[in-house]
Amino acid sequence: MTAVPIEQPTIAAFIDAWPLFADAVWAAVWMGATLGMLGIYVIARHLVFLSAALSQAASLGVASSYYFSAIMGFSGLLAAPSLWALLATGLVVLHFARPRRHHTVTDDETLGIVYLVGIAGTLAVGTRIVADMADIETLLFGTAVAVLPEDVQSIAVTCATVLLLHAMLWRGFAAVSLDPVGAQVRGMPTRLLEVLLLATLAVVVSLCTRVLGALPAFSFSVLPALVSLRWCRNLRQGLWIAALVGGFTGLAGYVAAFLWALPVGAAQALCGLALLTITTALRRFAYTVTATA
Repeated sequence: MTAVPIEQPTIAAFIDAWPLFADAVWAAVWMGATLGMLGIYVIARHLVFLSAALSQAASLGVASSYYFSAIMGFSGLLAAPSLWALLATGLVVLHFARPRRHHTVTDDETLGIVYLVGIAGTLAVGTRIVADMADIETLLFGTAVAVLPEDVQSIAVTCATVLLLHAMLWRGFAAVSLDPVGAQVRGMPTRLLEVLLLATLAVVVSLCTRVLGALPAFSFSVLPALVSLRWCRNLRQGLWIAALVGGFTGLAGYVAAFLWALPVGAAQALCGLALLTITTALRRFAYTVTATA
């Protein structure tokens, strides 16, 4: 009996199948660009694991919506996973939405506790809703390959609104992230800016976690910003580069997942890590050449 060779997927095959992936890819591009830009502030505030904690809190919120809807018969808005995810991330943001002089060990402890409660709680709740266990796995690892058209529309509107808001207020967000004391001395509304910045992060992370998964939400909000900071000369340039890298990572992750049969969330994270490794190596090489010239 002769084994039938399995045809290796190609870029041409991905293009041919574009109608099947279009909604999911556009969702990832929007999310990657928006979270990439927001990640600059996350890195600047030395709160890398804030986005990880938020994504796991959002996962627990979505899982809880499935559970309580099943046992208590919630319907309509009360059963909406997006609402539960937003409430969960909002509770975390309340702790950090204050003018910052410096972040103490207490903040790190809080992030660790939130992360562990989120991931452990999601898995624990998932055992009670076996019928939706596939959805729980998607929440954690981002294995979904299809996105509903209405989700793409909500993502596009949300991300466009957030990007527009940050385009108008980026100087204020930069001030409260990099020099909160100086911003307060200059009479800037630091409390309002702090709340707006973290609220937009909570909204986008919760939406990304519900649609794409916690792993993509975390990788989008950290890796593009780290790539950008290797090359940008100022914050404004860094925001643009991070958004472009994030959008590219969202697209490249789907292509890689299609070509090599990988989970989408893992492929997107690996693409981000690959870009970070390449840009770091190029940066060091450029530095070495300049130093020896």
